[in-house]
Amino acid sequence: MILNQTKLERDSSALLRIIVMPALLIILLIFFSIMAPGSFFTWYNIKNILAQSSYVIFAAIGLTFVMIGGGMDLSIGYNMSLTGFVVGMLMVRYGWSMWLAIPAVLLLGILLGLFNGIIVIKLKVFPLIITLSTAMIFQGISYSLSKSQTLLGFSKTFTFIGQGFIGQVPFCVILCAILAVIAAFILGKTYFGRYTYATGGNEEAAKLSGINTNKIRLILYAISGFCAAAAGILLTSRTAASTSSLGPGTEFTALSGCILGGVTLSGGEGRMGGMVVGALIITMLGNGMQLMRLGTYSQYIAKGIVLIAAMGFDVYQRNKKSVRKLAVS
Repeated sequence: MILNQTKLERDSSALLRIIVMPALLIILLIFFSIMAPGSFFTWYNIKNILAQSSYVIFAAIGLTFVMIGGGMDLSIGYNMSLTGFVVGMLMVRYGWSMWLAIPAVLLLGILLGLFNGIIVIKLKVFPLIITLSTAMIFQGISYSLSKSQTLLGFSKTFTFIGQGFIGQVPFCVILCAILAVIAAFILGKTYFGRYTYATGGNEEAAKLSGINTNKIRLILYAISGFCAAAAGILLTSRTAASTSSLGPGTEFTALSGCILGGVTLSGGEGRMGGMVVGALIITMLGNGMQLMRLGTYSQYIAKGIVLIAAMGFDVYQRNKKSVRKLAVS
């Protein structure tokens, strides 16, 4: 009963976003096509936007799971920094095969996520504070290992992950689409997904219905760590360089995409499809403004305004739902 009620509320509150966000994406597409004719709306640039979005979406998939479950993970940028450098260190410095290095680093990402989850559960402190703290730990480890050096000399097989094409489609985009579909299926079609929404929507009610919310949160943070590590590997492959400066800042871009796509800060609401659209909007905004030759600082301002507008829209939706509940009662 509780799970069905949570699902009905989530579906009704998400309906407007399902219409608005794709419409905003189309409006931006038309706007930049007019403002940057001949350079924006080309297959080359569309491929570039999709490829640029891929590692952000990888990281945001894990963040979406955590946020829907009522948590937060701001350590993903430095998780990417650490795992991205470790995968380079294993292959370039120690001569590991990518078939050994990649699984090892994905496991490392899961362990970093579990580390976050255990601390959040044991200390019962707001996850934003915990993951900001663990981000600093991951940052310190990453820079201690790299000593601010950049590792080069990756194999073509490894760089194909981030730079290769299958036909005319970037391989990283195909990987991103596969992971997003799997994640959407888990959230929408499995008991684990329902338990995740229930935990984020009303943890006490979820506990009363027999859900082990601590176990769910631990798994969610492990998923976030895995996705952040996958994003770090992808970004390292795309740049063909391994350095600790790759990754930090991705957490805020991913968070912007999540909020813009309808994943609420309070938990219990959001969809993978909405997050993907939100991440594409953020990437397209930066790409289009760059082609219009607007500076980096102007892009920061525009992205900040979009994020504030998205949060305002989220507050409006929640207030509207609260008023509806009061009227019913």
